[in-house]
Amino acid sequence: MIQVANVSKVYRRGKNEVRALDDVTLTVPRGQFLSVMGSSGSGKSTLLNLLGALDVPTSGTLKIDGREISRFPDDELSRFRRDRLGFIFQFFNLLPTLTAIENVILPELLAGKSRDELEPKARALLEQFGLTGRDTHRPDELSGGQMQRVAIARALLSEPALLLADEPTGNLDSKTGGEVLRLIREATRARNLTVVMVTHDAHAAEVGDRIVRLADGRVVGDDPVRVAA
Repeated sequence: MIQVANVSKVYRRGKNEVRALDDVTLTVPRGQFLSVMGSSGSGKSTLLNLLGALDVPTSGTLKIDGREISRFPDDELSRFRRDRLGFIFQFFNLLPTLTAIENVILPELLAGKSRDELEPKARALLEQFGLTGRDTHRPDELSGGQMQRVAIARALLSEPALLLADEPTGNLDSKTGGEVLRLIREATRARNLTVVMVTHDAHAAEVGDRIVRLADGRVVGDDPVRVAA
């Protein structure tokens, strides 16, 4: 599914050079839930941006489903993000003037699909995620956990092949965060989705199948998650 080969990302600040990723190589098979851990500045967000086609490597190759996305022109990158990727963010990124169901369907509406086609699917997702009767509520009428559930429904509506999660529990208390992580785990496993989640929280990382640790832009650990007996 994902093949990252000798990828480096270098940013230049005046005369200085910042190597955010340094010769990173890893493979993520289809259906795996990969947790990426590291402190601030470790390179985990840079890696997520590259996988999300939001940036391109300075060197190396990055393939998803056998396609080297680092060589895509801008318009093809945009289509790839729209059609193949789902995103979940720490701060939900919901529009405050839209209802829950409107937030869920907005990206697909902008892609040209009809509201009549999208609303039944979006409502079914909201119901699946415990938000029955909340579809007409705006974000300020929802709890943090409910807002993140709306965001997960939005990410899954397009039926992506790859789900990217950026600190999805970072703005939630531990109990709510645990519930959201279980929801992501169950929803993506049922759909056989590949997931890459970046986090600084060791407990959150353990919901995955595998944990890759980054430090100073390099992979310093790569281990399967131990399943409790």
